[in-house]
Amino acid sequence: MKLRSILGTTALVLAANAANADGKLSIYHWFEYIPQELIEKFETEHNVEVTMDTYDSNEAMLASLKAGTLGSYDVAVPGDYMVQIMANEGLLDTIAEGELSNFGNIESQWLDVAFDPGRKHSIPYQWGSTSFSVNRDMYAGDINTTSILFDPPAELAGKINMLDSQGEVMALASLHLGIPQCSNDRDQLKALDALLQTGKEKWASFGSDIAKDVLVSGDAAAGMIYNGFSAKARAEGANIEYAYPDEGYVVWMDNVVLLKDAPNRANAILFMDFLLEPENIAAVTNYAQYAAGVTGVSEFLDEALATMPENNPRDGSGAGAFVAVCDQATQEVYDQIWTRLRS
Repeated sequence: MKLRSILGTTALVLAANAANADGKLSIYHWFEYIPQELIEKFETEHNVEVTMDTYDSNEAMLASLKAGTLGSYDVAVPGDYMVQIMANEGLLDTIAEGELSNFGNIESQWLDVAFDPGRKHSIPYQWGSTSFSVNRDMYAGDINTTSILFDPPAELAGKINMLDSQGEVMALASLHLGIPQCSNDRDQLKALDALLQTGKEKWASFGSDIAKDVLVSGDAAAGMIYNGFSAKARAEGANIEYAYPDEGYVVWMDNVVLLKDAPNRANAILFMDFLLEPENIAAVTNYAQYAAGVTGVSEFLDEALATMPENNPRDGSGAGAFVAVCDQATQEVYDQIWTRLRS
């Protein structure tokens, strides 16, 4: 596998478009999210050379595709709400009935999902939660509240890393305030903006790809993080605890989508079918520490996954919520709030 990390340059687009021969597959994927051994297995089984570029947020991926890299990649791995956005904007191809021989392996709860009814454009990849973790060497108090992020105690103020992910940060902020996502109530929007701007004064950094490393190194005392990434940080020696707060947390499902104008469409279908085989997607779960949406994976999973605290919400925690897709006018307001926050 050839791995490149980019945000989508003109040179990359030209190079990728020039390499559309048979026996190739171009993947646009999250960072640190698939074992190299699995890619190599696919390459060997199907005599396909895989090239993969990475991104660190759904929004960065969307911006890159819209800026000109669509037509360079065969598949991408967006989160649930982003699948719906991409479909609405005409960025996805349709998977014909019968094209995926392993389609029947998809768990029933993930088959007819709101963001892609009937799975016309995508297959499940992994699902999990987004919340935050706290270094217990630096803070011993109650962490079962999103106030840890938005109104942190003195021990944590100025030592918090936030994900650079608009959808998830703003969803968690909405849960903290007890307001609906995609609100168009003026007072609620003012409160949301004020919460984020005030919180920013007590945060040290924004970074999705560094979320694990800053907790392991101790550069951050607390940080917004994905549950599997938190488990990895703990395995690497960070004395952290993952929170399932009273106000709730974000639930997500990442999905492999077939991109419009995929230069190697047949190989994209092969790859998606490959990931629907229980043994193969279980390898992703064992590596990434999340959960698959495919039946038959249990016998291939590491036993420790079932008892990991990051995979088991505490009794009494708030409910999980998916990131909502807003109408265009409301989304523009949310974009303005986010731009101001990140400026």
